[in-house]
Amino acid sequence: MDFFRFENDIPFTRYRLFSFTLSIIITISSVYFLATKGLNLAVDFTGGTVMEISYQQPADLNKTRQVLADIGMPDAIVQNFGTSRDVMIRLPVKEEHAGGDLSETVIAALKADDPSVEMRRIEFVGPQVGDELLENGLLALLFVAMGIVAYLAFRFEWKFGVSCIIANLHDVLTILGCFSFFQWEFDLTVLAAVLAVLGYSVNESVVISDRIRENFRKLRKATTEHVINNAITETMSRTIITHGSTQLVVVSMFLFGGEALHNFALALTIGILFGIYSSIMIASPTLLLLGAKREDLVKIRKPKEEVVP
Repeated sequence: MDFFRFENDIPFTRYRLFSFTLSIIITISSVYFLATKGLNLAVDFTGGTVMEISYQQPADLNKTRQVLADIGMPDAIVQNFGTSRDVMIRLPVKEEHAGGDLSETVIAALKADDPSVEMRRIEFVGPQVGDELLENGLLALLFVAMGIVAYLAFRFEWKFGVSCIIANLHDVLTILGCFSFFQWEFDLTVLAAVLAVLGYSVNESVVISDRIRENFRKLRKATTEHVINNAITETMSRTIITHGSTQLVVVSMFLFGGEALHNFALALTIGILFGIYSSIMIASPTLLLLGAKREDLVKIRKPKEEVVP
């Protein structure tokens, strides 16, 4: 069912020079920020202590930060979690404190300032565990990318696998570049969002690739550029409905999901927006550069030779 109908094909590939230039600038900028500023890794990767505390009245975050600074912890990250009365405190590894001793010191200082404060949860991540999580996360990212290339190369043709992985890596670098530039906290939920974006983006590429293969069979005399533009235009109604509804859910998580889902939803929002852009404006035009043609996807039957008696 097409809610959005387009009478004529939209010439997406005509603007490939602009899209390639824009994407090269975004990619180079992302790599530059990652190389110079790095990622603001959370305690999930660096190790440290996460505490959730609750007040009986709306929490005064500045006052909580001051209490922690007074006991020698000015680098603690203090933010609301869930409601205005719930607070999450992230503390980096302190050599002078063991995991349990650190949390007891913090809660004692907070109780001295406000006896109503209650401890809800404590998590301690050691530096070694953080390193292993980061290493395993990067390996997961690598294996997912390799799996996508292998799947598309097997299902379609190697040119589709290469064009798709270029688009997907573009999406990943864009997300990482944004988190590096703005120094947003990069935790396990963001890594999960990056992996989810890879799967989401490849699904869009598979849909368009399927339509391109169908068009090569139907439009026998059309040029490759015409085939690609027609395939993208025919999938635009699905693209608008699918991504529009998905984005509504993600934005809702971003606005109302609380601190726990904030960075996850933020990474997904960036990834989905650039996933649509890269599938249409990067992956498909890259097929033209790689010289994709009808013979790559449709087997041409050779005429049978007549047997002369």
